[in-house]
Amino acid sequence: MKLTNPLSFLPSLILLLLLLHLGYKPILASKNSSSYVVYFGGHSHVGEITEDAMDRVRETHYDFLGSFIGSPEIATDAIFYSYTKHINGFAAHLDHGLASAISKHPEVVSVFPNKALKLHTTRSWDFLGLEHNSFVPSSSIWRKARFGEDSIIANLDTGVWPESKSFRDEGLGPIPSRWKGICQNQKDATFHCNRKLIGARYFHKGYAAAVGPLNSSFDSPRDIDGHGSHTLSTAGGAFVPGASVFGQGNGTAKGGSPRARVAAYKVCWPPVKGNECYDADVLAAFDAAIHDGADVISVSLGGESASFFNDSVAIGSFHAAKKRIVVVCSAGNSGPADGTVTNVAPWQITVGASTMDREFASNLVLGNGKHYKGQSLSSTSLPHAKFYPIMAASGAKAKNVTASDAQLCKLGSLDPKKAKGKILVCLRGQNGRVEKGRAVALAGGVGMVLENTNVTGNDLTADPHVLPATQLSFKDSLALSRYISETKKPIAHITPSRTVLGTKPAPVMAAFSSKGPSSVAPEILKPDITAPGVSVIAAYTGAVSPTNEQFDPRRLLFNAVSGTSMSCPHVSGIAGLLKTRYPSWSPAAIRSAIMTTATTMDDIPGPIQNSTNMKATPFSFGAGHVRPNLAVNPGLVYDSGIKDYLNFLCSLGYNASQISVFSGKNLTCSTRKTSLYNLNYPSITVPNLSSSKVTVSRTVKNVGRPSTYTVRVNNPEGVYVVVKPTSLNFTKAGEQKMFKVTIVKRKGKVAKGYVFGDLVWSDKKHRVRSPIVVKL
Repeated sequence: MKLTNPLSFLPSLILLLLLLHLGYKPILASKNSSSYVVYFGGHSHVGEITEDAMDRVRETHYDFLGSFIGSPEIATDAIFYSYTKHINGFAAHLDHGLASAISKHPEVVSVFPNKALKLHTTRSWDFLGLEHNSFVPSSSIWRKARFGEDSIIANLDTGVWPESKSFRDEGLGPIPSRWKGICQNQKDATFHCNRKLIGARYFHKGYAAAVGPLNSSFDSPRDIDGHGSHTLSTAGGAFVPGASVFGQGNGTAKGGSPRARVAAYKVCWPPVKGNECYDADVLAAFDAAIHDGADVISVSLGGESASFFNDSVAIGSFHAAKKRIVVVCSAGNSGPADGTVTNVAPWQITVGASTMDREFASNLVLGNGKHYKGQSLSSTSLPHAKFYPIMAASGAKAKNVTASDAQLCKLGSLDPKKAKGKILVCLRGQNGRVEKGRAVALAGGVGMVLENTNVTGNDLTADPHVLPATQLSFKDSLALSRYISETKKPIAHITPSRTVLGTKPAPVMAAFSSKGPSSVAPEILKPDITAPGVSVIAAYTGAVSPTNEQFDPRRLLFNAVSGTSMSCPHVSGIAGLLKTRYPSWSPAAIRSAIMTTATTMDDIPGPIQNSTNMKATPFSFGAGHVRPNLAVNPGLVYDSGIKDYLNFLCSLGYNASQISVFSGKNLTCSTRKTSLYNLNYPSITVPNLSSSKVTVSRTVKNVGRPSTYTVRVNNPEGVYVVVKPTSLNFTKAGEQKMFKVTIVKRKGKVAKGYVFGDLVWSDKKHRVRSPIVVKL
């Protein structure tokens, strides 16, 4: 525990007296105040963390804030969270001036607003159980890893629907003795945990600080949104035969670690002005999950990229990494623009989203005989082979409505006299995709075609529409528009949804998936990996419809949802398998195994593409698409630990005293210019090759049998790469070898911008691949 210096509060007292003399009045829990997180770094608890120890921490926090405002009693009222276990800090109602003053205290790492974060799911909105066959672990791999048995996966999300079959505990033994968590159901008698769902907590004080007082219905970890149940079951859901969405995608649902124990930490709540999760709650959940005994923490949410010390997910995951807990995070849904990736700390695994080789096809057939492939999960269909008039929605514009709003099929924008009995063509964007169909149905339309824009390209999402509907690619949308404009009486038919397997190409990067480079630390390639994140079928809540719209009365046990929120728990489940198979492996070793065995090829085969048929880059997929069957036997791993991360922070420019407080250890920062590149990461990124060359070092550890590895390099355009030595001989497991990589700019005129290549170590059985990213 920090703050042990009896004189440490003296500067605060002097500052307070000066402020009061100048007429300053500290504002705490008033209408004019905001909420802030005050972060001190880590605790120095010795041995078991007792209630007495946590009480002492709380008193210290009250005394600390009291030293600024003159009263520990007032401080007690202002503080609504005291982080007492592994994360040291508190969240409180403060005004900006007081927060600024506290931030200058020498024992404070950072003070930052209790910011809003978002879930990384697209739902039926736009933000601009049969999986892909290269993803599904083989039966032998699952058996070797005992299906992730007794690994504990924690999920920070909207909680869980405990009645789902995905959380049944049949065949599971006693709860692992190391588990310290609880089932926080004191105010919800209908909520029950078991030997599968071994814990559930809720955290809403940060949310309440932002939106106002909450009623008792918020006092439950129950999922009334669907997101948390979906992500948690994707990571660790049990085997459930006969899962489907309106009969489509029928198969056995299962998580990545189907015999893992799971725990839900509810940190996200009904959106208020679009805001649903808050920093203060996220930190409280991390503190609890670390203490409870989680092996893997899955985080399908995030905010705008910020300094690591002002980022609740980065802070929480750092303290988790200190306890050798794997933290897997979603990359965000702000693609396809560059530089939009979030959750970029090097101690996190950051996951992008791509498609799988399964589609829910619903085709559009025109009166001229042309067929266009679309996707949909509509629960209703048109009469067989019956054609209807089709028109652009802008042609059904209601009075006093802009053509743009009608084209987007906004509610109330369509004239029933013009729309009745017709299929309307709506443009994707701005309002919800399902809401557009609702607008068409209310206007009397019999069906909807959703047209993609040039930005969304070929990115198709199968939504559970409330009327017969399908979504077309940008190219096919142009062809449809030509048909309508050039045909006197255009007609069309929408075929019923059907499940199609083995589609090509797959995977394809989702248009919504956020992309690198990282705006916080461009020396680290993010995202790290991509995984299935489009139309993923998993468990859902019984509290809301599959569209999450109030007008929709339908309820489903399973739902198909898209987002990096959905791809993240795929990797969390794989991490659970690896934790069970290799309990001594560090989080970095697990990340390395996942990254270095990934593929950059689709099933044609050809390079993975983006949604506009262009070759995707590592800024979209990181090391590539995850392959769990190979990750369980990677051959070599790039390992790293907390000391390596602290040195990296030094190189980023954080001062030594700040990092010492953050880590709880005295640290002397190195000033070597190239040290940023030398973090032992499974990728190599040089965001500014300003000189003629740069040399970086890496160390690999043998986790397989004795073997000799040789190197092969695919040079990025405009540079050549020299690796020394070119051969590594390992005589035993655990042996480590260091090598150097020199990246040399070619002479002559070289195109500016980022270029990409890779480096592969191979012993003919294993292929250990690292992306190389260079900006010229």
